[in-house]
Amino acid sequence: MEMRQLRHFMAVVNEGSFTAAARAELIVQSALSTSVRNLERELGADLFDRAGRRVVLTEAGRALLPQARALLAGADAAREAVAAVAGLAVGRVSIGTIQTLTCVDLPAELAGFHRDFPGLQVSVRDATVAELTEALRAGELDLAFVAPEARDLPEGLHAHATWHEELVLITAPGHPLAEAGRTLIRDLADEPFVDFRAGTGLETAVRRLAAHCGLDRRITCDVTQIGLLVDLVRAGIGVAFVPRAIGERAGLPCVRIRQPEPGRTVVLAGRGPQPRNPAAVALVRHLTDAAPAAAGRRGGRRPAAR
Repeated sequence: MEMRQLRHFMAVVNEGSFTAAARAELIVQSALSTSVRNLERELGADLFDRAGRRVVLTEAGRALLPQARALLAGADAAREAVAAVAGLAVGRVSIGTIQTLTCVDLPAELAGFHRDFPGLQVSVRDATVAELTEALRAGELDLAFVAPEARDLPEGLHAHATWHEELVLITAPGHPLAEAGRTLIRDLADEPFVDFRAGTGLETAVRRLAAHCGLDRRITCDVTQIGLLVDLVRAGIGVAFVPRAIGERAGLPCVRIRQPEPGRTVVLAGRGPQPRNPAAVALVRHLTDAAPAAAGRRGGRRPAAR
């Protein structure tokens, strides 16, 4: 059993299909499928049920999953030790993010990081807060931008820095609220809403805000992609709470909420105060050192190092 086969197995688990896993691993699908088939032949059992449109783990696959995670984590630790000796000339760092991250320009920051460390490979995954948290705990991610529901992170996780994002209400052009430019939470009782699926950082923040203000929202549509949410609002299906930067980029009216002014906290989290992966240490330093230049902007970065 080779580490490459286990990595391909985990890629299918994480991506949900052989096609997406092959893209993530930067190999052709036939090569990845062969690798997984060889692993199944060696173990003497099918690891995936391939009957449906989306592959799912068999009982044998579920039994292998925690062992594969542990073995790959051990292999990563060995590579990280070599990378430290090599002075970060080579290595890999994995970072997760909520889909609606705006307080950090992640593509720009990763481009800057790549210029500083061209030999390091960066793996980026977007997922729900719960999925990102579990991936951090399992060692599948070194770092993750999360918007936690509670004030404190789950046990075992550490906040390297925090930011505050302002939330605004976006509407279709010509909506009566767009003319006013601001509104109160209590005045939204009759408005239809477009919302993110449950478990995302944005949905959690909005649900908490609505509950705090006694707003019983009428949700006409829930989605999994921010682009679709924006398009549905533009089409007039409903209004939505989003970080200000998303509304401004979409060119939609951004209605400011008064009493209270809504926002959410975004945290750059890891498994401890000091990542074991030297590449992750370098990335934490890059993300937090660059932050103060944007501090103080409404809806922008207001980092607080932990």
